[in-house]
Amino acid sequence: MTATLTRPRPAGHAARRAAATTPATMRALLAALVLLSLAWGAFGGWVASQHSAAAGSLVAVDEPLSLDARQMYESVADADVTITAAFLTSSQPPLTTLQRYQADLATASADLARLQAGQPGDGNQPVRTALAALVGGLPAYTGYVADAESQYALGFPLTGGSFLQVASEEAHLVLLPAAKAVFTQENAALTAASGQATGLPTVLAALLLAVITAVTLYWAQRWLTRRTNRVFSPGLALASVLLVISVVWLAAAFLGARSSLDRGIGQGSQPAQDLAQASIGVQQIRGDAVLNVISRSGSASFQDDFVATSKLVGPGTGTLLTGAAQAGSAQAAGLVTAAERQATAWYAANAGVYSLGAKADYAGERAMVIGTGPSSSAAGYTALEHDITTAIDDDQATFKTAATAGAHALDPMEPVVIAASLLMALGCAWGFSRRLAEYR
Repeated sequence: MTATLTRPRPAGHAARRAAATTPATMRALLAALVLLSLAWGAFGGWVASQHSAAAGSLVAVDEPLSLDARQMYESVADADVTITAAFLTSSQPPLTTLQRYQADLATASADLARLQAGQPGDGNQPVRTALAALVGGLPAYTGYVADAESQYALGFPLTGGSFLQVASEEAHLVLLPAAKAVFTQENAALTAASGQATGLPTVLAALLLAVITAVTLYWAQRWLTRRTNRVFSPGLALASVLLVISVVWLAAAFLGARSSLDRGIGQGSQPAQDLAQASIGVQQIRGDAVLNVISRSGSASFQDDFVATSKLVGPGTGTLLTGAAQAGSAQAAGLVTAAERQATAWYAANAGVYSLGAKADYAGERAMVIGTGPSSSAAGYTALEHDITTAIDDDQATFKTAATAGAHALDPMEPVVIAASLLMALGCAWGFSRRLAEYR
């Protein structure tokens, strides 16, 4: 048997091999850290930008459009109730009443124009359809009112089949449903924007990338310590410090902004939306009562709608008024509590209105609906609507203050994260370049 002799390798072979592979490993680590640093800057900056833009849009675009939609509905409803009650009272309504009617129509038209301008090119089709119905319906409504005025001046009664009934039906069947549809869609957009501004998924993804970068930085510094006997790398240490600062700053800014936005939505926007829905219900009840006086149809549909709508508006557990009182600001809650008491008394007055109509006591029904006495339906409506509207204004002020603070908290984050990432990349390059120079 022939023995195979193995030639022993020189003692320094392993050391030379390690020395040959160390620069390549350093270059690979440098490339990985630079890419991770830049990725952190790009993704972290994008996350900050997206949340800041959503918060800014929430304050500057979505909430104002929601307000315009509410005001448009209220203006159309008030215009119809104002002019109808005025004609029922006298063939020559007072100038102040006519001016209020004209002002309501001007406000509705201005809100409609802003809502049209605020729709994106690929906007929501239901919103576009509703806005188109309002664009065509407002001139038709004012035309019917003008015809009713001429008809009344000629001595024709404003009862069933009159142009006043046609105008009011145009408001109730076309304008107000379209305005409510726009309001509902704008509120949905407001809710979606708030979700974007306070959402966690992208922030958590950015933090995960930061953790990966931090682990890689730590591992690279340990590897350098073992291979080069350098205990401390100023460049990598600087990159680590910058990463920690930018991550902590981003997290703190986001948590602060989220807290402010959540407070603005929970104590401002959401109760304001509930109150706006309650206001729409109150105006619907009032408009139906006035229209019932004109039509004298004897139909129970208006009364059925009144009962259903009053249960939705409240007061009571799960109703719009009670929910808004529990969630809104302290000042708004006091107003809503007063509105709850007024609503109960007003519902009793409206029940009396329909009771008179069922008995064919049209004179008594008319006096209750358009009268100015303290127990009349008109007086109760005015007091109730005033408190609800004032409470909405208070809740919206709460929302605007908190949401603006939240949006401003995110404003500086994008440049901070991007600048930190660039300095991190430079720090990594500096740290490894000093070690690579030793192998040349």
